[in-house]
Amino acid sequence: MLILGFSNPVNWVRTRILAFLIWAYFDKEFSIKEFSEGAKQAFAHVSRLLSQCKFDLLEELVTKELLLVLKEKVTSLPDSHRDALAADMDEIVYTSTGDISIYYDDKGRKFVNILMCFWYLTSANIPSETLSGAGVFQVKLGNQNVETKQLLSASYEFQREFTQGVKPNWIIARIDHAKLLE
Repeated sequence: MLILGFSNPVNWVRTRILAFLIWAYFDKEFSIKEFSEGAKQAFAHVSRLLSQCKFDLLEELVTKELLLVLKEKVTSLPDSHRDALAADMDEIVYTSTGDISIYYDDKGRKFVNILMCFWYLTSANIPSETLSGAGVFQVKLGNQNVETKQLLSASYEFQREFTQGVKPNWIIARIDHAKLLE
């Protein structure tokens, strides 16, 4: 399967400029390419934990406010939808940087937020009318049975505080699995 993904050229240039500013002013080791690869791994890991309702393992990975919202939403999902939350690394077909924001709060703390968008295939059994707009594919490898997969999207917003003396950890501040966590 060949997936072609095209970013908005203005957004692509804007994110590269902001990534350069992060590198120049906050972290000389920052690379948007390495960040994107790490974000992809984090997405696969966190989405798997979400689908298994292992909220205690998410405490260091997502903000406390987000964890409360996720507990409420995920536990009320049907099993098929919960299964569809999990994204396997091999099933992530496209990743893009949605937006980058750099800001200071009233106390002078420095923050960077990076919104990452992911498209992934799932074989979870979800009624197609539930996921209007989601692509449905049939995959056949060799003489094996045909497997139906749906193309789903998710957005994860990563946040890091760059204030002097604060641990240099990225944390997920927002999670949106289109049509699943609404």
